[in-house]
Amino acid sequence: MNDAVAHDRELDASGLNCPLPLLKAKMELNKLPSGAVLKVIATDAGSQRDFRTFAKLAGHTLLREEDEAGVYRYWLKKA
Repeated sequence: MNDAVAHDRELDASGLNCPLPLLKAKMELNKLPSGAVLKVIATDAGSQRDFRTFAKLAGHTLLREEDEAGVYRYWLKKA
């Protein structure tokens, strides 16, 4: 597992299909203060599109994303 970016909380959404990884991430972000970083691990290929779009629309920053053997990792900085 790669911890490329420091994060405040981690959410493992492996095995969940769209839209659950994004919904669970939104719930976790709601618990965090502004500026905190949430690392999300997902296995749903559709999560790439979902997290990119969500970050833009919600004003969060997608600091980094990784795709390694069907495991997707995202680091979201809360607006």
